[in-house]
Amino acid sequence: MLRVLIVDDEELARLRLRSLLAECQAPAAEVAGEAAGAVQALSWLAGNRCDVVLLDVQMPGADGTQLAAQLRTMEQAPAVVFVTAHAEHAVTAFELEAVDYLTKPVRRERLQAALARAAERLKLRGAATAGEEPVLVVNDRGRVTRVPVSEVLYLKAELKYVTLRTLHRTYVLDDSLSDLEERLGRRFLRIHRNALVARRAVRALERRLVAGDDEDAGKEGWAVRVDGIDEWLAVSRRQVAAVREALTSEGL
Repeated sequence: MLRVLIVDDEELARLRLRSLLAECQAPAAEVAGEAAGAVQALSWLAGNRCDVVLLDVQMPGADGTQLAAQLRTMEQAPAVVFVTAHAEHAVTAFELEAVDYLTKPVRRERLQAALARAAERLKLRGAATAGEEPVLVVNDRGRVTRVPVSEVLYLKAELKYVTLRTLHRTYVLDDSLSDLEERLGRRFLRIHRNALVARRAVRALERRLVAGDDEDAGKEGWAVRVDGIDEWLAVSRRQVAAVREALTSEGL
């Protein structure tokens, strides 16, 4: 069960979140504490532990983004989910590695999805700390499947979903590519705004005609060859230098 700290200067907003959390089941969550502002939240965290912080943006004194920046410096930082009526802060929220950004009035389904993302991120972080094999959980035709990160060759955003490719299978994820990039860290290399490739899976960087059905298809440009499968993935002009530097520095 996830332990949640609610931080919002409006008592009615905290009450609604408390009520919604009581209805969440997968994963289940409990309200570990409440705070009406950043100072009160930090005071609570000095003597208590939580897994997730549901954080308002606009509050008296230090705002939610300032508090989120401080939380990132904690040794065991909780996952942050922003809950606010102001959508214009979304970019800043994700720069601060927020798990999700919910706008008021919050729907239970969206809160449940945010908690699931938080649980997955915490699980990956814990596995990395313990030296265990991290996994990505996917819904494969109604069946929940755990795919070891070591088997993932690339992740590519297509329409509303992200395609996960292993040597033998293709899966579909509901997660955003930016969220996956943050969770997976240096194991994966950003080669395009719509693609991440496992560093261990990159075998060549060349100029060639790019296949596929996206905007780069049929054009000549840079692409990387993925190990074990007959596929080349487009590398955007913006990412070519970073990809070349990564491959050179790692001897690939």
